[in-house]
Amino acid sequence: MSVLQLHSLVLYKNGPAKIIQLGDKLDIELESGKTISVRPKDVTLLHPGPVRNLSELQPPPGEVKTAWELLAGETSSLPELAELIFGDFTPASAWAAWQLIDAGLYFRGTPEAVTVRSAAEVEKTQAERAAKEAEKQARADFIERVRAGQIIPADGSYLTDVEALAYGLQDKSWLLRELGQPQSPETAHALLLKLGYWADTVNPYPQRFSLPTAPPELLLPQLPAENRLDLTHLPAFAIDDAGSTDPDDAISLDGDRLWVHVADVAALVPPGSPADIEARSRGASLYLPEGTVTMLPPQATAMLALGLADVSPALSFELIIQPDGQVSLAQVAPSRVRVQRLSYEEAETQLDTAPFNHLSELARLFFERRLAAGAIELNLPEVKVRVDHGQVAIKPLPPLRSRDVVREAMLMTGEAVARFALEQNIPLLFSTQDAPDDGEFPDTLAGMFARRRTLKRSQLRGVPAPHTGLGLAVYAQTTSPLRRYADLVVHQQLRAYLAGQSLINEADVTERVGAAEAVVSSVRQAERLSNKHWTLVYLAQNPGWRGDGVLVENSGRRGRVLIPELDLETQLPLPADLPLDSRMPLIFQHANLPMLDSYFQVAES
Repeated sequence: MSVLQLHSLVLYKNGPAKIIQLGDKLDIELESGKTISVRPKDVTLLHPGPVRNLSELQPPPGEVKTAWELLAGETSSLPELAELIFGDFTPASAWAAWQLIDAGLYFRGTPEAVTVRSAAEVEKTQAERAAKEAEKQARADFIERVRAGQIIPADGSYLTDVEALAYGLQDKSWLLRELGQPQSPETAHALLLKLGYWADTVNPYPQRFSLPTAPPELLLPQLPAENRLDLTHLPAFAIDDAGSTDPDDAISLDGDRLWVHVADVAALVPPGSPADIEARSRGASLYLPEGTVTMLPPQATAMLALGLADVSPALSFELIIQPDGQVSLAQVAPSRVRVQRLSYEEAETQLDTAPFNHLSELARLFFERRLAAGAIELNLPEVKVRVDHGQVAIKPLPPLRSRDVVREAMLMTGEAVARFALEQNIPLLFSTQDAPDDGEFPDTLAGMFARRRTLKRSQLRGVPAPHTGLGLAVYAQTTSPLRRYADLVVHQQLRAYLAGQSLINEADVTERVGAAEAVVSSVRQAERLSNKHWTLVYLAQNPGWRGDGVLVENSGRRGRVLIPELDLETQLPLPADLPLDSRMPLIFQHANLPMLDSYFQVAES
């Protein structure tokens, strides 16, 4: 082809241009009418010209398929191709021929060397382009259905990235971008509900916190053959919520001594074993209204939970409680126990009979000692939220004395083990809590709500420090090794000490438990948000729900109200400037499930 000259037709950034000035740099006019200066190497000559006006580059009629068939198996050039298709080589035919080359269906290459594509290649490209166009149209049709809120079953494949965003697995969705909506899990959740693709019963929070939703699939060894202290002659009681499936502690009385038996998890899960590593990565069992995701393989519960078999293996702690509530550890030993399972309600009916009356008295001594040491007792409402086949049930948990007995026995064990570990130089992590901010709070629901806000978070530390909330100078979580990794490490250390084996050093204990505790925060948040999610689903399943709320915070005509029956907080406008702890009848209006917001109206009295 010719050299560049005035009024030549050139290609610049895939568009036509006309040379209007020659020199070291070329001045060219673009299709838009704009004039720019470029280097000669930045343009490609298509036709020597002259081109009067780029708007005249209209494609003339031609025979594209005929030219393609005639040139089959050959190479060509832009001028030859233009003449063969359009009968002449003009700026308009050159531009039209170049567009065919650029389209790449029948021809491809450069102005100097044009390759003619084979019939097979053309057929394949046509099929690919047809499929792409069909997909483009299908996606456009899908977006229209989304805007209309009427999707079809086949649309599920287009919603995968919306689901991934709703689950927190990715941070963007092309569909939300197309709809001009915020890129957030809550927006994605709302869209899936609006389209009916998700039901209210989809709980996104475990996955949103990257938590496993199934128990570990690991095999555990059989219990090792070892001497165990035979305590089967002592009546032992595993007292827990009705329906609990993993009882990991039980209590016995032997004269004036209290025995606390705990599932002997470390017998099957030694440090560094696959189950130990997996439990560390999970931190704790995940308790959801729809079911439990255990920290350990289900086999652990079947083999170790207390009371599931006639005789259960345990790690048992013998405690001596003085009249002033002081506790010491008389011994700790692997044991065999015979455990009877009771619900808190069943135990409550027996607290005035032996041995529960004596157990209750020991618990009272310890509790009064803790109170005298500054323990903080918060009597806030608690409920149990359960889901069965999508139907939600919420059961308030009454403040039973049987719960107090079990709680105090577990706290006694934690304190006694912590002191024992210090005396024997056993590295543990101690559960601590700094003193709360100063303040005077009434002994009312609003007062306890405000007091809770002043409490510091509990922390695990390698050196002992007080746990102010419990009123204990030293404390180590010990009694839930099936449920909490920190407790499992305590058991691993105690077992190694009893067997005369090497202990995990303090740095390694800190690293192991620290890794687990980093996950536990997510576990607890997922549990809390899941409970709230299902509470709002319960309200949706019970439209017009009525109940009482208690004003626990106010700011003028708006207040934060706690609904004890649901253990649910909500904010609402107040009918008057009411004092704290005012009770008011409420009617449920509606809920925003993705935002976890609930809306109530104060009923007329």
